Amino acid sequence: MQRPPLRTSIPLGIIMIFVAMAFLPGDRDLLPRKYSLRILSYNIHHAEPPSKPGVIDLDAIAKVINDQRPDLVALQEVDVFTRRSGESINQAVELGKKTGMEAYFFKAIDYAGGEYGVAILSKLPVTSTDRYPLPRNAGSSGEPRILATATVQLSAKDSFLFACTHLDAQRDSTDRLLQINAIIGHLRDSAIPTIIAGDFNAVPGSGIIRILDQHFTRTCNPCDYTIPVTEPTRAIDFIAYRPGTKFKVISHNVIPERYASDHLPVLAVLEISY
Repeated sequence: MQRPPLRTSIPLGIIMIFVAMAFLPGDRDLLPRKYSLRILSYNIHHAEPPSKPGVIDLDAIAKVINDQRPDLVALQEVDVFTRRSGESINQAVELGKKTGMEAYFFKAIDYAGGEYGVAILSKLPVTSTDRYPLPRNAGSSGEPRILATATVQLSAKDSFLFACTHLDAQRDSTDRLLQINAIIGHLRDSAIPTIIAGDFNAVPGSGIIRILDQHFTRTCNPCDYTIPVTEPTRAIDFIAYRPGTKFKVISHNVIPERYASDHLPVLAVLEISY
């Protein structure tokens, strides 16, 4: 005997609600999206080891970078086609090849038949870059300096701004004060989270770093020394971020590599949340 079809007593409207819920984003889509970033800042002294004046050793710099496995690198004192480092050598491009990263060079000055400035290396997609000349006091004998930025894409939804700089090195801080204020002016209105890394030629507690600290959070406080490499006495190389609510510092280390450059490299591991 054939049984009659089973009838449900659940109203059709309730069934439709359950069907719609099946197509809603899962709970994990409501959770913060988190990414881990390995950030390296390194003044490479145009790849001239202090113990070997006149020698250019890009392999040593590349090894330092590769050993730390960074996602992004902020490089300072980079030569491109200069007589002192090789008229056919673009140090940014060569370091990109040796580390498997995309290289972006930003000129600060013309130097020795070529160019000299900062560079960014990235394992992550970069969608745009910018270069901002930084101010100097009228009559200053200091070198022109710049701020370099790259917009880095983490996913279809999430991106951040990565900035690299190298501030004036004169004993007088006038140019550095002008430059740090200009940097803050360029970066403070960024609509996306921002990381800045570089050689600030200023120590914690100085006017320059106090201004930085008003707008960014350093990955170290207190900070281990980064120069000179043999017996370091000062911290002048930093990584910092904003807004503080978007980041968590997992670790911060000054790498004790004393051959390749006259600065020690700085590595920070950050977690960024959206």
